[in-house]
Amino acid sequence: MSKQNQNGVLSGEFFMQGDIACAEGAICAGCRFFGGYPITPATEVAQRMSERLPLVDGSLRGPGAPRGPGMYVQMEDELASIGAVLGASWAGCKAMTATSGPGFSLMMENLGLGIMLETPCVLVNVQRGGPSTGLPTLVGQGDMMQARWGSHGDYSIIALAPVSPQELFDLTMHAFNLSEIYRTPVLVMTDAEVGHMTEKVVIPPAEEIEIVERRKPTVGPDEYLPYHVEPGEWVPPMAVAGDGYHIHVTGLTHDERGYPATSDDSAQWPLVTRLIGKIEENKDDIIMLEKDRIDDAEVVVVSYGMAARTSLWPIQMARDEGIRVGLLRLVTVWPFPDEEIRALAAQVDRIVVPEINMGQIAREVERCAAGQAEVIRVSHPGGGIHDPQQVLRTIRGAARSGV
Repeated sequence: MSKQNQNGVLSGEFFMQGDIACAEGAICAGCRFFGGYPITPATEVAQRMSERLPLVDGSLRGPGAPRGPGMYVQMEDELASIGAVLGASWAGCKAMTATSGPGFSLMMENLGLGIMLETPCVLVNVQRGGPSTGLPTLVGQGDMMQARWGSHGDYSIIALAPVSPQELFDLTMHAFNLSEIYRTPVLVMTDAEVGHMTEKVVIPPAEEIEIVERRKPTVGPDEYLPYHVEPGEWVPPMAVAGDGYHIHVTGLTHDERGYPATSDDSAQWPLVTRLIGKIEENKDDIIMLEKDRIDDAEVVVVSYGMAARTSLWPIQMARDEGIRVGLLRLVTVWPFPDEEIRALAAQVDRIVVPEINMGQIAREVERCAAGQAEVIRVSHPGGGIHDPQQVLRTIRGAARSGV
């Protein structure tokens, strides 16, 4: 049974497409602004938000935000879409956009701006085959390194990789919470298969959903500094534009007042190290992993998203054959779980990495393994998912190599 509360937020059990579950997860998290531009296979996220946002209560935008229903705006392109999202966030709204490969590339400059301005928001990438226009209707996972390094300069990023429509709902909500805690854009790196898959999705009642609100200033407008942090803290409180606080934001290197500080490098070190540190120093609280039967494993599959899901049957078949194989699924891909992979490499002889690209995350696994374990890639250029038999053969081969 499903129902809708007085704010227009759904709850109950649904047979729901992944992209639609993503939109509903955003709404449950308090998202009340969507700025986007249609692109396959992410368009259904925008379509759902265009239908639903006018029907939900905009009071969840937060103190100081404009009242009224949620707002959907289709912009002229992807550059403008993420720009509108950043502006809506500074106006007090929880805001998001959704795109795919070519649009993701166009958003990279303003993603960097959002990181520099420390603007909480969510960017969903429903990945498809590439490069360039590539395969608009077919799956890929080729944007994973772009998610980490796509914008210029030094920074850190949070990126989540759902494996099902239920996780697209759950992780989109979680992405909003992370964005508010760490005052940063957060990426949901799903793919065309998960986004277009239709499965059971359970939406809990609103009172059972944890919603994190951004930390507001505790000082008056005369004392407020937009980027000031107390000793031992990483994330400054964030005022709402229009609430009477003086706010100056710029993509230039800036001091704690938000004013450009480009005549020398005195502000660069404290600013950039804090932007990186607020994520890297909190990795234990950010990183989520799924571990299955790795305690006795001789071979471990490390994967994420649809490639991890495709690996479940081969892992079970190999176990039935007596091969001690386990799974480490990266729910959080960035920041990367260096310590966990390093410890895993010390435990097993071989790590198998299936992914729907030509080895992007496998290179990170190799870096962390540092020669302690052999890393075996099961690469796929996109357009389809792995043949489970290929993954099973690779697991068998990895196990025999250890005999």
